[in-house]
Amino acid sequence: MVKGVSRRVIVVDSPDPRIFEQAIFIIRNESAGGGVSSQQLVDQAVHVAKSYARCHSIPKRRLRFTPLLAAVSGAAAIAAVWLAVTLLR
Repeated sequence: MVKGVSRRVIVVDSPDPRIFEQAIFIIRNESAGGGVSSQQLVDQAVHVAKSYARCHSIPKRRLRFTPLLAAVSGAAAIAAVWLAVTLLR
């Protein structure tokens, strides 16, 4: 049975829908009249949601320096040095 309990909530849409759809913040009753405006509460909720999405976002794939790529790069560098020394003799 649900009694007459009322809660204030802030619902923030996700800045990155791949992570979450919405963030729901339940506001404490004490903060409702404690010198904090509704706009400040909303701004803080948006800031927290963006911060979470930024920290937990799916990393972009980047070129990694694999062992094969390192071996080929090293071989190419040594070949270039050998060629330069051979041609300068």
